[in-house]
Formats: sequence, C-alpha cells, structure tokens
Amino acid sequence: MTYNFNDIEKKWQDYWAKNETFKASNSSDKPKYYVLDMFPYPSGAGLHVGHPLGYIASDIYARYKRHKGFNVLHPQGYDSFGLPAEQYAIQTGQHPAVTTEANIKTYRRQLDQIGFSFDWSREVRTSNPEYYKWTQSIFIQLFESWYNNDSNKAEHIDTLVEKFAAEGNATVNAACDDDIATFTAEDWNNYSSEQQQDILLKYRLTYLAETEVNWCPELGTVLANDEIVNGVSERGGHPVVRKKMTQWSMRISAYAERLLQGLDTVDWTDALKDIQKNWIGKSVGASVTFNVIPAVSSSAVETSHKIDVFTTRPDTIFGVSFMTLAPEHELVTKITTEAQKEAVEAYIEKTAKRSERDRMADVKTISGVFTGAYAEHPFSKAPIPIWIGDYVLASYGTGAVMAVPCGDQRDYDFAKHFDIAIPNIFEGADISEEAYASKDHVKIANSDFLNGMNYKKASKRVIFELEKLGQGEGKTNYRLRDAVFSRQRYWGEPFPVYYVNGMPQMIDKAHLPIVLPEVEKYLPTEEGEPPLGRADVWAWDTESNTVVSNDKINNTTIHPLELNTMPGWAGSSWYFFRYMEEAANRDGVFASEDALKYWENVDLYIGGSEHATGHLLYSRFWVKLLKDRGFVNVEEPFKKLINQGMILGTSAFIYRVNERRDVFISKDLFDAFLNPETNEEVSKRILAVTGTETPTFSKVHVDVNFVNASDELDISKFRNWRAEFKHAKFIEDKIIVLREVEKMSKSKYNVVNPDDIVADYGADSLRLYEMFLGPLEQYKPWNTAGITGVHNFLKKLWKLYVDDNGLKVNDAEPTKDNLKTLHKTIKKVEEDIENFSFNTSVSTFMIAVNELSAQKCTSKSILEPLLVLISPYAPHIAEELWSQLGNSTSISTAAFPEFEASHLVESSKKYPISFNGKMRFTLELPMDMNKDDIEKTVMAHEKTIAQLDGRTPKKVIVVPGKIVNIVG
Repeated sequence: MTYNFNDIEKKWQDYWAKNETFKASNSSDKPKYYVLDMFPYPSGAGLHVGHPLGYIASDIYARYKRHKGFNVLHPQGYDSFGLPAEQYAIQTGQHPAVTTEANIKTYRRQLDQIGFSFDWSREVRTSNPEYYKWTQSIFIQLFESWYNNDSNKAEHIDTLVEKFAAEGNATVNAACDDDIATFTAEDWNNYSSEQQQDILLKYRLTYLAETEVNWCPELGTVLANDEIVNGVSERGGHPVVRKKMTQWSMRISAYAERLLQGLDTVDWTDALKDIQKNWIGKSVGASVTFNVIPAVSSSAVETSHKIDVFTTRPDTIFGVSFMTLAPEHELVTKITTEAQKEAVEAYIEKTAKRSERDRMADVKTISGVFTGAYAEHPFSKAPIPIWIGDYVLASYGTGAVMAVPCGDQRDYDFAKHFDIAIPNIFEGADISEEAYASKDHVKIANSDFLNGMNYKKASKRVIFELEKLGQGEGKTNYRLRDAVFSRQRYWGEPFPVYYVNGMPQMIDKAHLPIVLPEVEKYLPTEEGEPPLGRADVWAWDTESNTVVSNDKINNTTIHPLELNTMPGWAGSSWYFFRYMEEAANRDGVFASEDALKYWENVDLYIGGSEHATGHLLYSRFWVKLLKDRGFVNVEEPFKKLINQGMILGTSAFIYRVNERRDVFISKDLFDAFLNPETNEEVSKRILAVTGTETPTFSKVHVDVNFVNASDELDISKFRNWRAEFKHAKFIEDKIIVLREVEKMSKSKYNVVNPDDIVADYGADSLRLYEMFLGPLEQYKPWNTAGITGVHNFLKKLWKLYVDDNGLKVNDAEPTKDNLKTLHKTIKKVEEDIENFSFNTSVSTFMIAVNELSAQKCTSKSILEPLLVLISPYAPHIAEELWSQLGNSTSISTAAFPEFEASHLVESSKKYPISFNGKMRFTLELPMDMNKDDIEKTVMAHEKTIAQLDGRTPKKVIVVPGKIVNIVG
C-alpha cells in the first residue's frame, strides 16, 4: 500500500475523462459559477512549469465552488491563430494548420496530466472555421454599426442612412472621422452609391482608412502597439518602422468613456484599472485652431492651412512661443519651406525607424527641426514658429501641440536646447531653472485679458473668447486611438469582404465562413501584397455566392476578396461566449439566448497583466458593441479578474574569454579574477591558455539541464550541445555556474518541463508546489529541489490513511483535539481560497497532517472531510483515498465541510504557575473558573505547597485566562 502517484494519477485522469466528471450543464437548479483562464496559444515548445500557475489557481477555485454546491463552467480551448505557426510555415513549407494541430496535441497531453477539471466538451479553437465564421459575423456587425452619441450606444447603420435621407448630417451627433463635410438630405439623395458608401465608411465602427502603422518588414505585417517591446517586435525582436497604409480599423475610441465608466463596475485590481485608465487617457481642456501664416516668397504655404491642437491648459495660451508637429503630421510636407525641406525630410526618415512606444519612453533625447513656417496666435496675432519633434505623436490628439515652455518641462527643455523664447505668464513664478508646472496657487500674468485670473477662471475665459473667434471650443479628449485591425499575414481569420470599384462589400452572413485559401508560399508576394495575394482561388462570385478562381474576376459579378487577415485579438475578443453553449447546440448560433442568459459573463477570469491594453480592452469593447446591438445581455465580460504573477527561471551562466571565444571559465574563477588578492594568479592561468594579458569576459547562458544540484556544469553535455561549443576549452576541471533569476524562456535555456516534474514527483506535487511558492500575484523563482518538501507531505498524508497492512481509517470517535485540528483547518482553508491565498492553505494542510499524525487520528469523521479540503489542491490522491474509504462517486461531488466554531472554543486553560515571576509548573483549569476559585485550587496544589515550603506568600496575582503569580 505505497503511494504510487504515477498509477494513481493516471487512474483518476482516465476516470474523469470517461465519466465526463466536470461537464457543466446549461440547465441546473444550482447557482452558476463561470471560471475561465486566458486560453493559451499552442506553441511548439509546449508548456514549461511557469505556464500552469494560473491554471492551477483557477482549477482550485473551480473545484472549491463545486464542493460549495455551484454548477461550475470551467472550459478550456486554444487561441490557435498566431504568428509562430506562420513563421514555421515560411521556414518549412508546412501548413500552419498542421503545425497547430500537432502543438495542440502536446498541450492537451500536458494539461491532462496535471489534472485540471476542464470541461473539454466545450473546447474552442480560434482557427477552426466553425468558430471563426462567428468572428467574421461579428466583424460584419461592426461594419453595419455606427455610434450615436445622443443615445450613447451603437445602432444599425440603416438608422443613420434614414437620418441622412431625411435631414442630412448637420444634426447627427456621431463618433466619426473629423473630415466630414456637412450635407443636406437633398445632397445625400443625389449622391452616387459610391459617394454614399464613402461617407458611411467615415461613420462605421469598422472602416478603411490610411493610417500610420507599425510595419515590421521582417515579419511582413503590421503590429499593434502592444506587440512592440523596446522598439522591436515582441515576436523575434525585429525592427519596426512607421509607415502609412490603408488598413481596416476599429472605432474603439467611440467607447472610450464607457470603457472608463465600466471599470467602476468590475472587481479588478486598482493597478490593472489604472493601466486601462491611463491607456484610455481622458483629458478635459480646449481645442484651439491656429492659422498658418503664408510664406512671403513661397506658395508652399496657403492661407487655408490650419493647425488644430488640444490642450488641458487653455489658460496658458499667451505663453505659447512655438508649436510642434509630429514628424508624420500631414501638414508637414505642405508647410515646410524650401530652405528647410532637406533637414525636415531627413528628420522624418530618421523618426520613421522608431516606434511610438520608444518615442514616448525616451524623455531624455531632445531633437527637432524648424519647418520654416509660422502660425498666427489667435489673440495677439504674433507669428509662432512651427517645428517638428518626435516627442509629438500623430496618433495622439491632433498630432500637434502648442508649446508653453514656461509651464511644461518638456517644452522648456526643447526651447532651451534650440534657443527659443520662454515668456513667463505666471505671476511671481521663477522659471530661470525649470518650468513652473503647477496650476494651483498662482495667477496669470502678461496675458492681456487674463491677467490676475486663476487657472479655472482663465481657462473658462479663453474658451469663451476662442468660441467667439471661431477658433476653438471646450473639449474632452482621449488618448485611446482606434485599433488597426488588418494584418499582412496568412494565418488569421479572413475578412468576409470583397471589393466593387474599390469599395468594401460584406458577404452575407448566410455564406460564412469564408475559409482560408491554399497558397504555395506563406510570404508576401513579390509585389508586396499579403500572402493571400498568392491564392489562385480568391475571388467572390455574387451570383453563386462562392469563392472562385481569380482569373474569373470581371468586376461585374465576380470581385476580388480582401487580402489581409484579422489580428490575433479578434478571436479572443468573444471566445468566452462560445464556451457558454454546449457543443451539440452550437449550429446556427455563437451561443443561444438561453445559454447567454444563464451564464451571463465570466465570474472569475485569471491571466497575465500583459494583456491589460490589448485583449482585456478589445474584448470589453466588443462586448459593449454586442450589448448595444442586442446580441448579449451584459456590459462587461469579466466580473472578477486576477493577474497571476510569473514563475521565474533560475538561469545558469559561465564566462567566455572575449579574446579567445572558445575558452570559458567558471563563476569561481571569475570571482577570483575580480579579487585584487587573487587577480595576479588567475591572470597567469588565463594567459597560459589564451595568450591574453588583459582578458575581458562576457556571460554565456548554459542549459540548466546540464547543471547538477551543486551548480556544477556537465562539460561533456555542454560540448555536445551546439557546434560552436564542440571544442570549448576550460581552464578548470570543475566548472561552477553563476545563477541568476530571469524570466523562464526557451531563449534563456532555463525552462523546466512539467513532464519531467510530473514523472518524478507527480501532478499533485507540482500543483501544491506552485501554490506553495508564494502569493498568486507575485513573481517567484522556480527551484526544483524545493518540490521534495511538498512531495514528502503527500507521502505523510498517505500514511495518515494507509499503513503496511492497508487502510487504517475506522469509525472511532474523534477526540477534542481531532475536532479542533479539523475545524481550524476548515476555517483557514475556506478563508484562504475565498481570498485566493493559496500558498497559506498548503502550510495549513501540512500543520493539520502533522497534528493528526501526532494525535494518531484514525477517525473517518475527521479524515474523510480532510480529503475534501485537500482535493482542490491535490485531486488525484484525494480521489484515491476517498475511494478507499468506500465512496463510489467522485470526491468532486462531495459537499465542502461546514466549520463549527464550537470546536475551537477552549473549555480549559493551561495556566503557567509562577513564583516571584519564574514559572515552576503548569496547571490545567476550567476556562469558566472565577478568580477566587483559581487561587484556592492553585494554593491547595501539592506542587505549590512544596514550592512554598511552609512560607506564607505576600500576595497571589491571578489574571483569569492568562497567569497565576505567587509573590513572597
């Protein structure tokens, strides 16, 4: 009867699969609870031990809620469109679907062996045509919607067309493009169909527009801002440049205020809410229009050019001494003078190589170029020089700023650097060394009609005067930009779009899905078109409503299809609704009305904080759109959200001698080299091998699997690892590696495979250890040696129930100590799970098992409920012991034990009996004994009599429930 964890875990995993133990029902009398993980992208590398952290936490909670009587939906699937599979396809020619399928099999095997209670009957894969037909359908709904600011919701585009036909657009209050001319109903009704379509594109919630995008030439695609890290692509680290392209975009900016307000209704951490609030970036201020002054000797600048800026400080308008445009601003080429043209063009080219995030993060570099043009101040009419600078972004605000160097440090530094005037408009403020950024406790000066006013009064007055001039108005601005929705790659959802005379048309939803075509290669075409441009069969026949060969395109009945595909976040923006519908009922709906009404939204969502400004924002946007259009009943997708931390890897390094790249030394020798007392000796040893008198060193990662528990490198394995190390030379016989904690990553060679841990210690040990490492939200380093502690605990747990003769649990009456241990464990574990403090539960289990072992507890009434407490954390061993106790159904159906406080109420107290402050013995007395009776009992005790030896004490101090001290 030994604890054979491999056999036990396989047995119960097979049982759960065969009996569909965790299959949820859409019709249950139990209260519902929906637990969801951010579903994984199935990479070729499979899982490492850091990946299951959040899954284990959510699984504990899902199992706990089942014990508490809830109908729990805990599904899993795969975000299976992704760039890695496409990159692999480019390298090998293997279709991404084949690669993805193989990767999913690996992931499913790994997930199953960890014992997750997923309802696999509801699995989704975003790359499955039966799934992405609904992603395509939602795209069509976005195309067929506009945002009515008056009703504060999205409406069908037909209602907008009716308004245009009846009254034109003068009274329409919509989220739309800025460059829409006013037209009457008569104008609209006289427009051609193409003209009407072009206008409607400026109102639709998904639209085509020429926008500045992050273009990655190496990957051949546009990247979202959240896909760029430190100026390069997150995937592969390739350079990214800014360029203009015609792209599909999502008008998420229409929902900026609702996205902000919705954060008040969800149970998310303040840190995560702040990330989204800052990304949305609400600002209240004014819009100001500056007229560009025509150049005297050039026709390059026309009087019609205007520069619109948004400012949160309209009170400082008389402090404007220059303006700065984003280098990519559309006016730059139009207003730049001939004398400045070469410098401006060179600066624009240089800036295009930097990402927006890189430019935003770089607060130290000061750069810019004067355009040669001037704008007119709206009040003083003074000329204001117009510069370009990369600290201004075309995608934020209007792409232009009115620079007030006396009140803004960045403008101040810019002005100082380029010797631009810094007028002081703050009464009594010292700006000799830095800008005066505060708006409180200061009055405006040197500002004409604003003199003597404070910030609030001056701001209101400026807005009033600007509106009188027709050169501005009060305005609320948002940093949130519309999201680019096109990707120039193959492995993504095809758009349900064809083009007639260049205008996009939607394919009827009845004919979805539009399935990815076969292509010879997965690279962009030689003409620069996306990979779908290589497809031979990629045209839409409007008569047969089918995809047909390109050579049949006639632009009357057969038209070209969209060549871009959707981004990775498309399928993940609604997948949580798909899980709500049982697989057998999914035909014809993305989820039925009954399923959507029953499950509503996700009660608990667990995933990484890196998705704060991507997936978590886009999915909230899509849900609000679906709510507006009547497809779902909820405004927010995720009620409670927890960001799990990260399990870090413990990397291993040795040192390479840079002057002889085939020579390596250990951490110990490197430390000795740095030590002045041993440097000379070490230098001689290195010189003898390398011939270098003044060596320099660089750290080199080594695979942690080549390093033993004593941090010693296996030199033979290292040499056989890669060709560059085949002839590696080592100055020492024993190489001790340097250890550093880093992100666990294949590129850092510090990945620990959960397959190995499960094989050596079991899934229950892995689950317990990952929780035991520390609080769920924190980052913590992995140390395989540490898992032996929880593995030994499981062995001790097993021995509490089983010995060499078999099961030793019986119907013995529990003792008071047994009941106390059980109920304090129930109380603590329930509190821990409700607070997601899973690490302290593991400690509680260890204490309980130690106490019950010491008490020699064999009582079934104690040990049976203990298994229920442990089962969310270590389900396999719990199921096995539960079964051995005679239960015929899974432990997952058992009710969570009820805490009874009475078992923690002490009926007696062990008093320390002291003489002159020194404790001599203890005496157990009833808790309800009064002070006088305590004194009498203690004084009559034989040990007291012996200690006093006939002496009469001066006094006896009794503190009921605490101490007794006999003085004298």
